Amino acid sequence: MRCVLAIGGLDPGGGAGLAADVRAITAAGAFAAPVAATITVQSTDGLVKQAPVAAALVRAQALAVLRAQKVGALKTGALGDAKNVRVVAELASRFRSVPLIVDPVRLATKGRVALHGAKSMAALRGELVPLATLVTANVDEAAQLTGIAVRDVASATRAARAIVALGARAALVKGGHLASRTATDVLVVGDAAFESVFELSLPRLASGSVHGGGCLLASLIAARLAQHDGDAAASASRIVRAVRWSKARHHRMLARGRVNVGGRLLVGVP
Repeated sequence: MRCVLAIGGLDPGGGAGLAADVRAITAAGAFAAPVAATITVQSTDGLVKQAPVAAALVRAQALAVLRAQKVGALKTGALGDAKNVRVVAELASRFRSVPLIVDPVRLATKGRVALHGAKSMAALRGELVPLATLVTANVDEAAQLTGIAVRDVASATRAARAIVALGARAALVKGGHLASRTATDVLVVGDAAFESVFELSLPRLASGSVHGGGCLLASLIAARLAQHDGDAAASASRIVRAVRWSKARHHRMLARGRVNVGGRLLVGVP
């Protein structure tokens, strides 16, 4: 069984971050290896604070997995600070054959505490995004990375192209936060010389915002890519198929995978 190395934040409520990563990766048929980069204080009520893990410890955790296990993909979420972003970029550079899925988590679903502040967003933009096989960004994160205000499908396409221009192999700009009847994501694969653009639309769910929804989607994609070797995993067709499969599974999880945990609804595995 292939392994997905997930580097991100620990959510004590179990709804988002590494807990969501493990659920999604397992649901997609891969083995999850979680590495804590930041410890958060949060619940379904919102994010209160975070404490980044020391960069040396993040590196040591990740290297232990990379050296001992067959890692088929690397997925990043909340990394805490710029030092941790740089450590992950260093590891991604050393293990270039491993597909890298970057979820540039900036804010939790609730709460205004930034999981990636200005310095770490700059490090993401300049050091980690250029190494990514795929970047999965919501409209706020896409705007922070590119300076493009995302208000509709056309501006989402421009933002996705701008992320690819930073060096990413592909970019998925998620339209779940846009005011529209359907939730339309834009996927751009390639570069200006040879580019493919896809609009992926699904019916909008009536349940509103979902705690950990972005973590689930990025991890599903990572698990799907992990099941193929090296360059094959990063091919344009493979990325498109992985995103399409993951979008459908993600939608099903959000629609039918809700579980009541201590009086609050969280997303489980249907």
